[in-house]
Amino acid sequence: MSMRHTIAVLVNDQPGVLQRVSGLFGRRGFNIESITVGQSEEAGLSRMVIVTIGDDMTLEQIEKQLYKLIDVIKVINLSSKPMVARELALIKVSAEPAERPEILGVVETFRASVVDIGSGSIMVQVVGDTSKIDAMIELLKPYGIRELSRTGVTAMIRGNA
Repeated sequence: MSMRHTIAVLVNDQPGVLQRVSGLFGRRGFNIESITVGQSEEAGLSRMVIVTIGDDMTLEQIEKQLYKLIDVIKVINLSSKPMVARELALIKVSAEPAERPEILGVVETFRASVVDIGSGSIMVQVVGDTSKIDAMIELLKPYGIRELSRTGVTAMIRGNA
């Protein structure tokens, strides 16, 4: 049964590593739903958080293939443990002055924030899990989404693990 998997990959901070990791997915026919990369707690290492869809056997194949890449230090299946996962989205919505109170109500409900106001638009920042971001986008669609930018998921295992 296919399901969403979130994996963290600790890699050497070297040019071309992102290309080699994403290329591995493409060559094997695995889709990357989202990928984020940034510095880790250890100097010289970066952490990639990759969200992909597949069954358990597919995930096992991905892990084995990742370990074959020279710059991969560690692969962690985050979705097999309790985790905290967050995503950020910036959403620019058409907003004539008369519609703004309604839009601000949506913003408040989602604990989002207004980060820019133009003469005919409002830009909103929202942070949360993927389903929260998706729900907010759906509620803002009727007003007219002019632009949308999402970071992709970043995640960590809860607690002391």
